[in-house]
Amino acid sequence: MEELKKLFDQAKEAYEKFSTFSQEKVDEIFRNAALVASENRIPLAKMAHEETSMGIVEDKIMKNHFASEMIYNKYKDLQTVGTFYSNKALGIQKVYEPIGVVGAVIPTTNPTSTAIFKCLMALKTRNAIIISPHPGAKKSTIAAAKIVLDAAVAAGAPKGIIAWVDNPSLEGTEYVMKNANIILATGGPGMVKAAYSSGNPAIGVGAGNAPAIIDDSANLDVATSSIIQSNTFDNGVVCATENSIVVLESVYDQVVKLFESKNTYVVRKEEEKNKFRKAMFKEGKYGLLNAEIVGRTALVVAKTVGISVPDTTRFILVEASSTSYDEPLAHEKLSTYAAIYKTKNYDDAIKISKEILTMGPGHTASLWVDVAKNESKVEKFKGLNPGRLLINSPSSLGGVGDLYNFGLDPSLTLGCGTHGGNSFSQNVGPLNLLNVKTVAERRENMQWLRLPERIYHKYGALEFAFDDLKEWGIKKAFIVTDKVINQLYGKRITQQLDKLKIQYSIFDDVEPNPMLSTTSKGAEIMAKFGPDLIIGFGGGSSMDAAKLMWLMYENDGKAIDFKDLAVTFADIRKRIVKYPRTGRKAKMLCIPTTSGTGSEVTPFSVITDDKTHKKYPLADYSLTPQMAIIDPELTMTVPKMATNAPALDALTHCLEAYVSVMSTEYTDGYAVQGAKNIIKFLPKAYHNGSEDQEARAKVMDGAAFAGIAFANAFLGIVHSMSHKVGGYHDVIHGAANAILLPYVIRYNAACVLEGGKQAYFSQYATQNSLEKYAQMAKELGLKGKTNAALVDELIVTVQKLTKEVELKASFKDYGVNEKAFLDSLDKMAEDAFDDQCTGANPRYPLIEDLKQIYLDAYYGKPIPKFEK
Repeated sequence: MEELKKLFDQAKEAYEKFSTFSQEKVDEIFRNAALVASENRIPLAKMAHEETSMGIVEDKIMKNHFASEMIYNKYKDLQTVGTFYSNKALGIQKVYEPIGVVGAVIPTTNPTSTAIFKCLMALKTRNAIIISPHPGAKKSTIAAAKIVLDAAVAAGAPKGIIAWVDNPSLEGTEYVMKNANIILATGGPGMVKAAYSSGNPAIGVGAGNAPAIIDDSANLDVATSSIIQSNTFDNGVVCATENSIVVLESVYDQVVKLFESKNTYVVRKEEEKNKFRKAMFKEGKYGLLNAEIVGRTALVVAKTVGISVPDTTRFILVEASSTSYDEPLAHEKLSTYAAIYKTKNYDDAIKISKEILTMGPGHTASLWVDVAKNESKVEKFKGLNPGRLLINSPSSLGGVGDLYNFGLDPSLTLGCGTHGGNSFSQNVGPLNLLNVKTVAERRENMQWLRLPERIYHKYGALEFAFDDLKEWGIKKAFIVTDKVINQLYGKRITQQLDKLKIQYSIFDDVEPNPMLSTTSKGAEIMAKFGPDLIIGFGGGSSMDAAKLMWLMYENDGKAIDFKDLAVTFADIRKRIVKYPRTGRKAKMLCIPTTSGTGSEVTPFSVITDDKTHKKYPLADYSLTPQMAIIDPELTMTVPKMATNAPALDALTHCLEAYVSVMSTEYTDGYAVQGAKNIIKFLPKAYHNGSEDQEARAKVMDGAAFAGIAFANAFLGIVHSMSHKVGGYHDVIHGAANAILLPYVIRYNAACVLEGGKQAYFSQYATQNSLEKYAQMAKELGLKGKTNAALVDELIVTVQKLTKEVELKASFKDYGVNEKAFLDSLDKMAEDAFDDQCTGANPRYPLIEDLKQIYLDAYYGKPIPKFEK
């Protein structure tokens, strides 16, 4: 108790200092803490999983990312300091004032993400916080708190502003709750009750037990996919997860069949149901869940319960009929199984849901319905007591906000209101003081098609395109290229500039895989020259380097932290780090001399850090050029080995953009036409390049089409993995893509077949990789009686093309050392999972899956066919 008293004394002293800080300083601390927390999301997730054995590492990574990036994005501009409302006529002012010391109780199910969230909330509101971890998750909880503390202190926060109980106990937790100014408690009903009984103000959030109604008007395919997606997210430990599925009798059999087709095992035998009832709770005490089946995979749950299920099972549904308190199946489960109820009609479904909610009132409920045609049903749904009423959304991720509805505040502490014995019903945030009920309807993310202002193409376009520089009033141009390209084609550019009497300077030190030091050097020279036009001229490396130099130049001489630019984001519009705005001082013109990266039309740049030798794919629309000149005349003499790998890179752009979770009808057309051009004309361009003007033009156009497609739909794990194998083992990027692409096509297309995880993106309603690849195969003129057969043909076509242009089929064939490859395997797979491209992949990859793909690709393992 003496140690705890000292902890509180230090926290109160830190609070007194922190309470005097300005909004600007608070926001700087808040940003730095969020950024560092985001950077540490993977080790914290791994630590939490190792310590608790609950959930899935990859999903915990996503929760940690949510707790840092989404929370920062939501509240970064929120005023929390000083006078925020003033009315002279009324003579009133309203002033924000911090509370003091927050006592935070952290659960074992979400130890690191909840700790990050609560620490950031305290920092944003100038409060001190003392954390009481769950004994079963103290190591990871404390690690998360320490990371946020160190980042906050580094930004100027008082040293004791975040603290924790090193050896948590019941007595220690009681001391924290009795001595805090306010309690922020997340946990079971007993813990929440203790918080409210402490004698201090408390914000407690209790158990969930969310029912999900499936109406007969619902899109049943989307509903079943989303419910599986939700229940398998972190193996069901999110308290907003659907625990009971209530289905109208008219569609019940159809719903069950859809679930079963998506790797769900349905428990129908009473003997098996009783095994679940017996296994759910410790010592038969309702509410005291058996930790052996909490947060476990469906296969582990089945084994522990004692039933036999297929190896591909991802989710388990147990048929139930009773909703009484003494029916275990009607209670909260926090795992990868749920009860399923058959109901006569919609009114009966509402009645059953109300009864289920007596065992977890106030938290969350969801409804799958055609909203436009059933307003009266939505009105009846609003009569349920939860604080979150979700429509057509996966409950676990829909409930936390900012993922499936962008008006619902993001939070990892979800109030249950007075119905659940809580002080309020909203998602906890800095200013949540009211008991408010929220109805959240699923919405898709807004998307875009963003292109360069002008794209010139066709043979000989270079000379004509330069006339636009007159219109722009260009006076000084800075050319970024490499020595070989400058020697071969430099005069083609300078002659045009001379005609227009435009002064120019040439920087030709760009190397393959441009280094950060090179771009920094070029930016310094550029700043001294002061151009109003920057020309990226050459292969992808030159254009990528030019883009980063442009960004540095536009930043008005202020230093840019490259590490900040390279921070991975989940949503490009919600990233923690914002790029400088470009185009104020200079315009960007890109002129490719190879057919591959598509950098001339994309907002991407790949730069290598000299110190770590790690490749960073930078992505931001501020990097999009204003003009691209695609002149195949510049590629006529490109040698074979600079033709094949870049073109396979471009083909990968097409296929990954086509199946991306962010693909749209706007991007699909570009992806299809790009793939057609490359597959049909690459062999001719490769073997007869200097003599076949049409083939060169078609492949170059194909690469640009591919660039437009992936600039707006993004990529997938082929590029994630290729970036790492290139960085670790110097395999040419396009060659690495050519090796990995067939394996990833098979992996993505087999998602449902193998019980894989559907990627998380609001517009990506059902897993459709197999169908999309098959459609691409049809567009390419391939034949097959089924979608599976078409995908097999697509894989064979990619492999044949790779062989025809003399690229190798495995990393081993390229001479990559076996021991070095295996030694780096774990790190490559983890880095690939965290790569910027992974988020748009249609199958949410597990790190172990990436390792297996790497191994298969290293040894050139034959790819199994779907149709044997």
